Amino acid sequence: FLSARADTKMTLATIKTYYEKYQYMLCPHSAVGVNAIQQLNEVNAHTVCLATAHDAKFPAACQRAVDPLPTPPAQLSELFTMKTRSSSCKNDLKAVQSFMKTKIQERVEAEQMNGKGGDNSVMTTVVAAAAIAGITMQVTKVLS
Repeated sequence: FLSARADTKMTLATIKTYYEKYQYMLCPHSAVGVNAIQQLNEVNAHTVCLATAHDAKFPAACQRAVDPLPTPPAQLSELFTMKTRSSSCKNDLKAVQSFMKTKIQERVEAEQMNGKGGDNSVMTTVVAAAAIAGITMQVTKVLS
């Protein structure tokens, strides 16, 4: 097991270096990962560093390393004008599963009423979201 850390100065330097060298903008979190594999001398054909987010989510931080910033994709730019939504849920696996099942059912019903994609698109999205969040659920039972 190996670990490393990167402070703000190191993170910004990594963002700047990668942009100048590869014309690729790292988000701050991804830059910490890239910096860590460099510190640990793990840069090789077998090491993969997955980007955790789009750099445009962190314009203030990224602009400290690269100015001017590249133009973000239109789809991402639209997010900044949308209303933020959040939900609270008890910190309990069963409560989270129940909450997610309810939200999935609401989305499925809304898409069916609007003639959009039926339950396949919602289920694909939910399976991906559940996997990313580390939530263990039996999504196949949601619609039964």
